[in-house]
Amino acid sequence: MKSLSFLVAALAVAAPATAQAPALHVGGWVRAGVGSSAAYVSVHNGGGADRLLGASSPAAGQVSIHDSQNNGGVVRMRAAGALPLPAGASIAMKPGGLHIMLTGLKAPLRPGAKLPIVLRFAKAGLVRASLPILPPGAQGPAAAGAHHGH
Repeated sequence: MKSLSFLVAALAVAAPATAQAPALHVGGWVRAGVGSSAAYVSVHNGGGADRLLGASSPAAGQVSIHDSQNNGGVVRMRAAGALPLPAGASIAMKPGGLHIMLTGLKAPLRPGAKLPIVLRFAKAGLVRASLPILPPGAQGPAAAGAHHGH
């Protein structure tokens, strides 16, 4: 009986208490580039409030979150701090606004490949994603397959 109670205790410790689906759903894309590029990430928070603190990628020397603002025809980029992500809310980065700046690229980012990226959240910790690389002039995944005649 002693070994049976030990086995039950060991199984109780080894079994996870609950199995939960990931609370954060990450998508996005990155522009092809040499030297530097921009990634546009979307994050939907299906869990409790969190904050996006930063990002990293083995493909770039530096990775930071920036915001572009157009003031009277002059576009200025500034570093963005931590981005709040309330429960049930989303962050949607787009060209001309919030984006992840990738500088010091270790190799050119070529269309059709994928960029590994890690997002760092205050509560969720590290979340890994693999973003498709689109051509330099792309405005998003839907625009990548569109052909416009002249």
